[in-house]
Amino acid sequence: VKLTGLLYITKINILKNLSSFFLRYRDTTRSLPSECIGSDRPVISLGLSDFVLDILMPGVTPKQSDTYLCMSVPLPVDDEAYVVDFKPHASMDTVHHMLLFGCNEPSSTKNYWDCDEGTCKDKSNILYAWARNAPPTQLPKGVGFRVGGQTGGRFFVLQVHYGDISAFRDKHKDCSGVTLHLTRQKQPLIAGMYLMMSVNTVIPPGEKVVDADIACHYKRFPMHLFAYRVHTHRLGKVVSGYRVRNDQWTLIGRQSPQLPQAFYPVEHPVDVSYDDILAARCVFSGEGRTTETHIGGTANDEMCNFYIMYYMEAKHAVSYMTCTQNANPEIFRNIPQEANIPIPVKSDMLKMAHGHHEETKDTGKSSLLQHDKKEKDKLLDQDFHVEEAVEWPGLDLKLGQVSGLALDAENNLVIFHRGDHVWDENSFDSKFVYQQRGLGPIEQNTILVLNPSNAKLLHSMGKSLFYLPHGLSVDKNNYWVTDVALHQVFKLGAYAKEPLLTLGVALQPGSDKNHFCQPTDVAVDPITGSIYVSDGYCNSRIIQFSSKGLYVMQWGEETSLGRARPGQFHIPHSLALIPDFSQLCVADRENGRIQCFMLETGEFIREIKHKSFGRELFAVSYVPGGLLFAVNGMPYPGEAEPIQGFVMNFSTGEIIDTFIPLRKSFEMPHDVVASEDKTVFIGDVQVRTVWKFASIEKMEHRSVKKAGIEVQEIKESETIVEARLKNNPESTDALKKHEKQHLVQQASTGVSFVLITTLLIIPAVVLLAILVFVRWRRTTADGEHKLDSSSGRILGRLRGKGGGGLNLGNFFASHKGYSRKGFDRLSTEGSDQEKDDDGTDSEGECSAPPPAPSS
Repeated sequence: VKLTGLLYITKINILKNLSSFFLRYRDTTRSLPSECIGSDRPVISLGLSDFVLDILMPGVTPKQSDTYLCMSVPLPVDDEAYVVDFKPHASMDTVHHMLLFGCNEPSSTKNYWDCDEGTCKDKSNILYAWARNAPPTQLPKGVGFRVGGQTGGRFFVLQVHYGDISAFRDKHKDCSGVTLHLTRQKQPLIAGMYLMMSVNTVIPPGEKVVDADIACHYKRFPMHLFAYRVHTHRLGKVVSGYRVRNDQWTLIGRQSPQLPQAFYPVEHPVDVSYDDILAARCVFSGEGRTTETHIGGTANDEMCNFYIMYYMEAKHAVSYMTCTQNANPEIFRNIPQEANIPIPVKSDMLKMAHGHHEETKDTGKSSLLQHDKKEKDKLLDQDFHVEEAVEWPGLDLKLGQVSGLALDAENNLVIFHRGDHVWDENSFDSKFVYQQRGLGPIEQNTILVLNPSNAKLLHSMGKSLFYLPHGLSVDKNNYWVTDVALHQVFKLGAYAKEPLLTLGVALQPGSDKNHFCQPTDVAVDPITGSIYVSDGYCNSRIIQFSSKGLYVMQWGEETSLGRARPGQFHIPHSLALIPDFSQLCVADRENGRIQCFMLETGEFIREIKHKSFGRELFAVSYVPGGLLFAVNGMPYPGEAEPIQGFVMNFSTGEIIDTFIPLRKSFEMPHDVVASEDKTVFIGDVQVRTVWKFASIEKMEHRSVKKAGIEVQEIKESETIVEARLKNNPESTDALKKHEKQHLVQQASTGVSFVLITTLLIIPAVVLLAILVFVRWRRTTADGEHKLDSSSGRILGRLRGKGGGGLNLGNFFASHKGYSRKGFDRLSTEGSDQEKDDDGTDSEGECSAPPPAPSS
């Protein structure tokens, strides 16, 4: 009886709670026009755990064709819920297609808005799609989209594409939308979306067939595919998706992108397991275009998207995954022939226009790849070397342990240092609790903003806020920092005295969603505002938060014995956000590598690892345009890899250049930051300083090098350098090398001037010689006069003592790489009127024998 009574009371409480949720939702819901069906009851209870939610346009009248309108509805419950069914409410006469997204922050708080403003401020997942003449989406039994709670979206955003507005001649108001069936009962299978998207396809004008291929290795728990959707713009002919296992191709779906946009059921069940390959091909035609067509978000651009709707076991579920690369181009040699055959489409089934707003968020990022491709190629083609800027006075700044560096919006250098606090063996106990709280916070300003050219202090802040500073990044005018003693992450305004946002609990280490354990770095997505934290020394994970600081997801695990696997960390120490590629790269310190992941999903993309990294890689920084900078750590005993900075091609991972300081030496370089002009700053914890490095063009002068000339002026330059160094015994060997290279560079740039000047003088000298010779012959024939002494002196100076003379063949032969051919016969030696050393007259004309070519 007591148990029955208890169950009854529990049931009553649940009903009260549900009623309060629905009443609260109804009280805050907008009022809708009377013609909107169900508008007076947006939430209807279906029992203890189930309810339905109407998501309907609030009575809108589009003003022009091809209008995209968005509206949002909050989830009416705080707890986790599951969408298990969709029921559309739309007329094919007025609505072209509808898309439903899940996210945490809509782009607007208005009743409805133009979707050009965006759908969501944070990442969004497509939950549902409806299009005219398309079948409805049906979820398998036991499958649901997870929403709410700690991991699911808290808002639904509906996007409606209104095609031809002639249907609105009567000025009626439209209330199209969808009704969701939700349940609070945990579902054994969780639905998700896998997006395959090309980001670098270029369609030449007039080209009949252009293939865009996408392929990724699947590296997660098994998933089961049940629906698919294709998307291109006007040039797309057919899109096909496959699972490749043991070289066998299994069709997921194949459709014309000119048919209605919707999810189509997978004809035969397809499962995807670890290490399978997911592959997709879009076939385009550039016929009718007069210029190249790139991937982008406008109607004149193109897209190649293949969406897969799947479900996974709840304990392993991931709600959203992406693939934007072609990891194995060779496999497409064996793609089934059907993927290359366009699907004919009847004219009455063609879409009136091609929607693109739902993909704007993703392709807005990916189109940067195309927009900046020429700049990247130009940047990576430059022949440069990074060297220390020895004139920079910042090396002499009085700093504490330098833990973080960043560049602000004006490219000013921002330094995060520890003042008079140090991190040593006494700082923490075995449970990572800070042991020196009695010292109080650092009393010096820990954030310094410097002029990058002259190291002049522009601004400082951070006094009495931190105990042990670590990571630093800059977002617009905000400073994002981590403190390993406080186990917290802070957002600070440039002139704010108090943090604008704080994540973590002060002085309390932990590993749940509300605690950090010695967080190392923070990065902020400039497009969505999403926050990424590397956590850290005693956790092995990356955590994503929304722009408001709400927990979104996390990934990563501790490195297992043996070789570190993808997604495993041994101190994720530094973060570099790659907005061009929508990736986040992590310096996996003790594993001596860089790991890169998709921003939206945390999906592992690739590893960059080189022997020259050694066992430790401390920091990584990205420069828009395709350059990655990194710095490693002290080599282990018996290992030879030096501490140095690295410049890499981000696309290939190839090392382009390495560099070391000329003044002082790296001991524990802790952070690196670089600007687009390839100026690099590195901060060192042990040396307590910041070096500045600048790029210089390599020594060969290009115009001379192309002519096959190499300048050999090094010996004279070395003599000058050695003379300088004798007067300055404190100069290091590295500085000698720097000055020699500088002088060689000057010599190489000056050779073109010498060459041009010489070639201009030759005709004048030859003409003068001819005139003198003619005059001499005349005077000889008359037997009356000798050559005028002034003319003799001129020619004598040109010839020099001993008959050495200025022989162009000898001059060019002395420069390695030149041929003497064509110059040996052209001599400017003087006449026999000059006296020899013994005072006798020379007889006859003779050209001094050419010296042997220099080696």
